[in-house]
Amino acid sequence: MNKILEARFLAPDIKLFRIEAPLIAQKRKAGQFVIVRVHEYGERIPLTIADSNAEEGSITIIVQGIGKTTKLLNTLEAGNHILDVVGPLGKASEIENFGTAVSIGGGVGTAIAYPTAKALKEAGNHVISIIGGRTKELVILEDEMLKVCDEVYPTTDDGSYGFHGLVTDKLKELISEGRKIDFVLAIGPIPMMAAVAEVTRPYGIKTVVSLNPIMVDGTGMCGGCRAVVNGKTMFVCVDGPEFDAHQVDFSILAKRNKMYLPQEKHSLEKFMCNLDKMAMEVENARVNA
Repeated sequence: MNKILEARFLAPDIKLFRIEAPLIAQKRKAGQFVIVRVHEYGERIPLTIADSNAEEGSITIIVQGIGKTTKLLNTLEAGNHILDVVGPLGKASEIENFGTAVSIGGGVGTAIAYPTAKALKEAGNHVISIIGGRTKELVILEDEMLKVCDEVYPTTDDGSYGFHGLVTDKLKELISEGRKIDFVLAIGPIPMMAAVAEVTRPYGIKTVVSLNPIMVDGTGMCGGCRAVVNGKTMFVCVDGPEFDAHQVDFSILAKRNKMYLPQEKHSLEKFMCNLDKMAMEVENARVNA
């Protein structure tokens, strides 16, 4: 079991966890992930390692509560334990001195982009970060990005903070200004990553995305994380998670990620119903105490 050392919300439904995991902390590299299981009967979910502290023996993960398991995880607090944290898994990010590198994070994707942006800066790149959210409160890790990047541009869909528009709009602006961009990393929702790939494709800018398919064991045995890259079937958990964005078939990836939507919806509704009942029982106990 892995003890939670710190737990705090960064934004609505987005929570940071610092977890005891000394062996993982010693070996993890930017771009790698862990497979987490909250309890004995829980599903396994992949979560990118946002940061680590080898001396403390801890890793940091950032979780957006969307489905049953991520919402369950986000109910935990410091002092609680997670049953399984397995890793580091996947291949590390390709890090070299490209020149000018742009790190793009959409929503919670910023947490995945952060460690690679940090590594790119340490490799000598001029690092530009574009971090997006639908609204101001959903733009996360701006302060952390400011510490490791040369330029940081927050964007919001509704214009409530920073640049008014999508992350792709800001990227287009930088390119149209004549900025020489040698490398782009884009992490976030599938439509966003696909859009970034189409922005950079005409310019031949090397572009990498971190894929987020359905994943079970993280070792390539189950085959659930299949993705089509350059016309070939790849297993994201062992061949990735990062791939050349211009070679990824995003349409197939999106279809596969929707395979279990009815089951996921039913599971979430049942969990939220039980959570409401528990909250009512706690409140009744408080009133009657």
